[in-house]
This record gives sequence, C-alpha cells and structure tokens, in this order.
Amino acid sequence: MAETLQLDDNRFFDSDPAIRNVARDLYEEVRNLAIISPHGHTEPAWFNENHPFPDPTELLIIPDHYVFRMLYSQGITLEALGIPTADGSTVETDRRRSWQIFGDNFHLFAGTPTGAWLSHQFALVFGVKEKLSGVSAMRIYDEITEKLQSPEFRPRALFDRFNIEVLTTTDPAESTLEHHQSIRNSSWNGNVVPCFRPDGVTDLNHPQWHANLHALSEVSGIETSTYADFIDALENRRAFFKSNGAVSTDHGVFSPHTEELSRQEAEKVFQQALQGGVTREDAARFTAHMLMEMARMSTEDGLVMQIHPGSFRDHNEAVFNRFGADKGCDIPVQTEYTRNLRPLLGKYGSDSRFRLIIFTLDEATYSRELAPLAGHYPALKLGPPWWFNDSIAGMTRFRERVTETAGIYNTVGFNDDTRAFPSIPARHDLARRVDSNFLARLVSRHIIDMSDALIMVRALAYDLVKQAYNV
Repeated sequence: MAETLQLDDNRFFDSDPAIRNVARDLYEEVRNLAIISPHGHTEPAWFNENHPFPDPTELLIIPDHYVFRMLYSQGITLEALGIPTADGSTVETDRRRSWQIFGDNFHLFAGTPTGAWLSHQFALVFGVKEKLSGVSAMRIYDEITEKLQSPEFRPRALFDRFNIEVLTTTDPAESTLEHHQSIRNSSWNGNVVPCFRPDGVTDLNHPQWHANLHALSEVSGIETSTYADFIDALENRRAFFKSNGAVSTDHGVFSPHTEELSRQEAEKVFQQALQGGVTREDAARFTAHMLMEMARMSTEDGLVMQIHPGSFRDHNEAVFNRFGADKGCDIPVQTEYTRNLRPLLGKYGSDSRFRLIIFTLDEATYSRELAPLAGHYPALKLGPPWWFNDSIAGMTRFRERVTETAGIYNTVGFNDDTRAFPSIPARHDLARRVDSNFLARLVSRHIIDMSDALIMVRALAYDLVKQAYNV
C-alpha cells in the first residue's frame, strides 16, 4: 500500500519555534503574491496553441534535466526515459513504462530540491494523495493523465491558476517569435514575453554558427558578410524582440571575461570565422568583445543584460552527441569575476541606463567577489542561485554570504529557470519559504525588526524582480 502524500505547513522552516513562528508569519504575507518569472525555458507554443499536455512523462520528465540527470546518474538510460535523440533514432515510446521507472526510483530525489518541487506539484497542482513509488506509479499516472485532458489543466488555465503576472521564455536571436506574436494578438491576457539569447551567433565555436548566422541574416534582412553588418543585424533583432515585449537579454558564456576589441580586430576575427579558420583563443576574445557590445546596446535600448557564466556545457560528450544540448551534463567550473568584469563595469557599471544581472555556479565567489562588486557598481545586481544551488541550503548560503556586503536590494529576488511548467509555483513557493526563514533568523537575533522583515520579504518575493527587469 502506498504512503499518503502530505506537505507540512511548516516545511523548510527552522525547527526552533522562535524562528519558525516568525518565518510562518512572514511567509503568510507573500505566499499568494503574483509570480514574476523573468528567466525560464518554457515553450511559447504551449500558450499560443493551448493544447492539452499529452501525458505526465512528456510534461514532467522529458523536458526537465533536473529529473533525468539524477536517474541517469544511477545507471538508468535516457533512452528508457523516452528522451528524444538528436538523430531521431528509436527510444522508449511507451510513456507508462518510462513513468514506472520514474516511480520505482523516486526515492532518489529524497532531500533534493527536485523532490520538494515534485511533491508540491503532485499534491497542490494535481491533487495527488499518494506518495509516488513503484506501487503507486500507474495510479498516479492515470490520475494526472485524466486531469491533463480537462480544460482546467490546459496551459493558459494553469498560467492563470498559478497567478503568473509575467513569464519570460528564452529565444535565440534568429527566432521569428511567431508564437509570441500570436499570443499578443489573441484575446488571452496572459503576459508571455521573449528574452533575447544571441549565444548561437556570438559564440564563433558554436557547432551551428554558420547556420545560425544565415538564419539571422534571413530574419533581419541584413546580409551578415561583415562585422559591421553583423552588429546591425543584432541591433535589428533586439529592436524586434523589444517590440514583442522583451525586457532582457541572456548570455550563457563559459567565462565572464570581457574585452573590447577594435573594429578592425573584430572584423578580422569575424572574417576568419566565416572562412572556418578561427582559433579557440580568438573566438573566446570575440565572445568577450560581444559582451561589451551587448552592454553598449543595452544602454541604448534599455534591455536588461543577464550573464550566466561558469558552466562546462555538455561535459558528457557521448550524451551530447546522441541527445544534444541541455541534457543534464552541464557541470560548474571555477569562475573569476573581479578581473574579468572590470572592462565592462569600468565602461558601463555606473551608467544609469544600464542594468546587468550576474548569475554564478561557483558559490565561492558570492562573498569574495560578487557581493563586493554588486555592493559598489550601481548597474550590477546579483541573480539568485542557479542550478545545483537553487536549493533550500543553496538559497540560504546565498543570503548569508551576500546580504552583509550587498544587502538584499542589490539582488533581484528569485527566478525559476525551469523547463517543466508545473514546477513554477513549486519553485517560487520554496524560495519564499527559504527567504522568510532567513529573515526570521535575523529578527530572532534582533539584527532587524519585524517591520523591516515585512518590507524585505515582499521585496524578495515580488518587488525586486519587478524593479530589476522593468516589468
């Protein structure tokens, strides 16, 4: 017999009642605030077409690398979970069989943020009463499948039910944004906006760089045979994204290195790339230069600039070759910010027109580099913990290491960075609980009083993200 699924009202709060009671009071002030989700990877087609999600496996396992990377680490193949291959070769197509594997191994997620998010989704989004296990897997699969066919569980209905005020997707520079345009022209009032992600054309070593550059030329109507034309095409697309509601750009770079090349140097490297002869060193310098260019453009068009550095992407080459990117094998690397960001911050860090949000996978940099930088440069704000650190302990460490130097007002609240749509309310609820608990600790030690804490908890849940992204 399966166990009952129960979510304690005091989950994630300290066991010390003096802290827990304050945390609970703070959380009650923000638990029902609207969600602003300024950075994620949900599909705009979901909200444009508003088709039912097909089944629980397609909804909760296949798009979510947080889920299948854990299963893969225990020797379960991605093929068995139905993860599509890059070449379209055969994988498991029986969604029930993949879900049974998930249920048989759900215990692997105990104590992880993924386990907390999934339990929230099962209990509060889908109303499941049993814990997921090998015994209950098929009952839960059938229960969720039946609900997904009802109007209440269509993408737009869930968007409204989750109380999402703004949802940002992530879209390549060469995207036509056809789904975003259709949403904006529809009678639905959900606010789904794009984010400009130019990595596919600014990284000269990207395996699809030539194809992406050609697509950029096609959609912009600008022949990108010179560096100057390339810059014109990027500015064209940024304006197009902004006209479709975009408020931000995003740059997933290996290193936060910034460096300004002369026009002549940039042209030379660009031409070498066109001819297929660019070196890795020159490609890295070009990426560093493009961060400077993107900062310049942000001062002119007002788009908030996000940088996500420090990920060794597709570390497992065999998985990448068979399944493509974003399959759970991106691994953090040690990252340096003080020297690498100096050229960009020296030129734009005090410009009132510019907003830069930095994320990190290297927690050691919080107190050593990032908090002091954000505690000085007006343009720089710190993004919340990213990937492996977007956890109960990771969020707490972030607040502990950053707040004394930079305060909370040089941070930008929370974003969920999700690919699995139903996890959005779960992730925001966890963050609100963790921040409430952190502030309750400060109250209990008389570092702040309750009136301060009430203002701060709302800022962390809602006000800061709204300010930072101009939404």
